[in-house]
Amino acid sequence: MENWIDKINAADSLEELEALRIAIFGKKGDLAKAFANMKSVPPAQKPVVAKELNQLKNSLMKAYEAKKRELEARALEARLASEAIDVSLYSPRPQSGALHPVMTTMDRIIEYFSSMNFSMETGPLVEDEFHNFEALNLPDYHPARDMQDTFYFKDGKLLRTHTSPVQIRTMMKQKPPIRMISPGAVFRRDFDLTHTPQFHQVEGLMVDEKGKVSFANLKWILEDFLHTMFGDVDVRFRPSFFPFTEPSAEVDISCIFCKGEGCRVCSRTGWLEVLGCGMVDPNVFKAVGYENVSGYAFGLGVERFAMLMHQIPDLRSLFEGDLRLLEQFQ
Repeated sequence: MENWIDKINAADSLEELEALRIAIFGKKGDLAKAFANMKSVPPAQKPVVAKELNQLKNSLMKAYEAKKRELEARALEARLASEAIDVSLYSPRPQSGALHPVMTTMDRIIEYFSSMNFSMETGPLVEDEFHNFEALNLPDYHPARDMQDTFYFKDGKLLRTHTSPVQIRTMMKQKPPIRMISPGAVFRRDFDLTHTPQFHQVEGLMVDEKGKVSFANLKWILEDFLHTMFGDVDVRFRPSFFPFTEPSAEVDISCIFCKGEGCRVCSRTGWLEVLGCGMVDPNVFKAVGYENVSGYAFGLGVERFAMLMHQIPDLRSLFEGDLRLLEQFQ
């Protein structure tokens, strides 16, 4: 087995080194076989043989680790050399920048609601539990407050999980009527094809004297908004549940890919869910000290709209900065 060190030192690629690792250290490798043969060694010689095997194992492992570092460094240098850019190279082709698709989508949403006389309000990214949960009728036992969903700090503060705290802060410092949207970044502990730890929301709120704001008002403005964003689509409202609105609804549009006939994107239903909404729960008004008022609220994910409008299949690609994708939006 002594020649294994020579073979390790002679390895010319990480693939070749990995094959040697398996042959030496694997469950069926030479070292495993050597240790298994210890049972046939006379008892008096076992301590000596075991010591020699352990020394050999340590020597082989040190040689392997050293060679691995060398090959990894060599591979990195080769990659950097292949991806090197000559910053002094003159290019006569004019380069024009472009806004990120998430930002252009955000701008379109803000532009629509600004035209409808909604003000734009902002708030802190680091929130406390009162503004992020309790004032929004999310008690201690609600699953949305679970550590798996929320990024908490040691002092009890947290990264906001939605932009609804901005609505709470706005109501606590202003008197009705209120007509506002709160766009911005939010954070949740999630990461897959359709979720990222940081994404963007736009949430809206309208509050006025009791009787002046109804679900019919909410339905009209959301239908008009979705027609502005997606064109001639059908819109439907489905009963749902949100702690901060009652009654609540989820809003769907007819699939923009198959025109409602059913496809893979809409799971053969012909519908795509795009936002949630409802009439503000009385407990929310109670938390901010409002009386004799009514209001509606809605919320949407900006990345969700961008993916649908630009037919982007993987949400994570919006955050990777890949020029092959971004150059398509110039």
